[in-house]
Amino acid sequence: MRLRVDLLPHGNYPDVVLVIDVLRATTTAVAYLERGADALLLTSSPEVALGLRSEQADSGLLLGGERGGLPIPGFDFGNSPVEAAAQNFTGKTVVMNTTNGTGAAHIAAQTGKHILLAALTNAHAAARRARAIATEEIALVCAGTDERVSLEDVYAAGVLAEYLLAMGEFTIDDGARIALTMRRNAGNPIEALGSAGHGARLASLGLGEDVRYAAQLSTSTLVPTLADSSDVAGALRFVAG
Repeated sequence: MRLRVDLLPHGNYPDVVLVIDVLRATTTAVAYLERGADALLLTSSPEVALGLRSEQADSGLLLGGERGGLPIPGFDFGNSPVEAAAQNFTGKTVVMNTTNGTGAAHIAAQTGKHILLAALTNAHAAARRARAIATEEIALVCAGTDERVSLEDVYAAGVLAEYLLAMGEFTIDDGARIALTMRRNAGNPIEALGSAGHGARLASLGLGEDVRYAAQLSTSTLVPTLADSSDVAGALRFVAG
């Protein structure tokens, strides 16, 4: 079994993909589903999200997303796991679009057989699920920030890699070695996320609570999983797994 870590999304994934955007899309996705959402629709653009609301005005769709860390005009929510965790989304479908994470999921879905969303908050559960369904390769795909490598995603990939290596034998690539080194040398999760450039930017925007929330380790057993099919053009449907 191969274990691969892409420090940025590259595509060509033959098997299981864990998409990682710790600050904050995948962390927020877990929170939405934990708070009862029936499904998440990850769109290819904010315009697709707003169009879905217009087309399905009676469906009660809720929109969550950000650009530059701030809520998108016309959306109901930003991309805050703290905000999501304080709501009740029972019976609702949440449409998400973010600067980095939703795009990474779309790249992964072009070729991957199984697409999961991973964060520090669900790291152990995501690793177990990936190991259970993989047949040839597990790819840990870091979303990055504005097409640049982000410390927090590589750190989280190292956490996931540690869990996976404890479960069995893998052939690892250089990306996995880098992530494991980061995990072992960047301190505890709050130290790692707080020292990351994106973590510092969020703190400067008054969103330090989101950083602290995202630094929680394996507090959730929920793994957002790409459904076998989606009936919405330009969107990926994720459900609780």
